[in-house]
Amino acid sequence: MELQAFEDSHTALVASWASTAQEVALLSGRDEYPFPADLVSSWRKVADDIKSYLYFDGETPVGYGELWLDDEEDEVELARIIVAPELRGQGIGTEFVRALLQPALAAGYSAVFLRVRPDNERAIKTYLRVGFQPVDENLAAEWNEPQPINYTWLQYPTESGT
Repeated sequence: MELQAFEDSHTALVASWASTAQEVALLSGRDEYPFPADLVSSWRKVADDIKSYLYFDGETPVGYGELWLDDEEDEVELARIIVAPELRGQGIGTEFVRALLQPALAAGYSAVFLRVRPDNERAIKTYLRVGFQPVDENLAAEWNEPQPINYTWLQYPTESGT
């Protein structure tokens, strides 16, 4: 398995992995299902502070995820993590998150976070297995104020982390 920078040629494939309206919303911010064909070419908001990755098994992409780098807050957030539907439940997500942590930690920020829908129990178990820990309840409540839902916020322990 290997982590590589995302290439636009894989956009349609990754979009096809969104097998529910909830997954489409997580990838694109839109609630349409199935993934709207006209959105496939534009769902990724590419910015200098977002690094997109694909996780490969040989020549086959099996996972997609992003790192959102925040210089102002001195933190990186793992985001939009998805594994090909036919491969879920086989431990690939755990390996993939561990692989995403390598560039996240190497970026040198003092904190590594992620947020996950509270009903996504499989993902939460994966993140806890990798070493993420729930953030303080008061901090989670503060971060959830502007959010559309109350996410479960998790932090990965770092040497310089909060």
